[in-house]
Amino acid sequence: MVKYNRNLDATFQALADPTRRAILAALAHRGQASVSDLARPYRMTLPGVMKHLRVLERAGLVTQRKVGRSRRCRLVARPLKDAEDWISRYRKFWENQFDALERYLAQDQFQENPQQQTEKPQEPNEEDKKWPRLRHRLRHR
Repeated sequence: MVKYNRNLDATFQALADPTRRAILAALAHRGQASVSDLARPYRMTLPGVMKHLRVLERAGLVTQRKVGRSRRCRLVARPLKDAEDWISRYRKFWENQFDALERYLAQDQFQENPQQQTEKPQEPNEEDKKWPRLRHRLRHR
């Protein structure tokens, strides 16, 4: 039987929409913002933005508080950390898949041109360090 984590499901549901991801990015950059400030870049009504904010709030990604006549929103990072932890469980699996792909491509390349010597791989740069295996391998193919 599959065990579901409703909080994690709500987080991924909230992250599935590009507008909501952009709102989270804006809050991550600003720290907090009013609903009208968050709505400004989008071609939608204020009630439309409020619907997005309610989804984010139900997922625990955003908190709102009323300050005078405006509503201030703030990012809550904990659900994102939980999502990252869940995703990281699959990292080993994907690293193994990329290792197998690398071996296959190296074997295929050798069979096509056995006299060709392979180049020494370049040292990884800062961007490679963020996604050390994937970007490095894809860049050097």
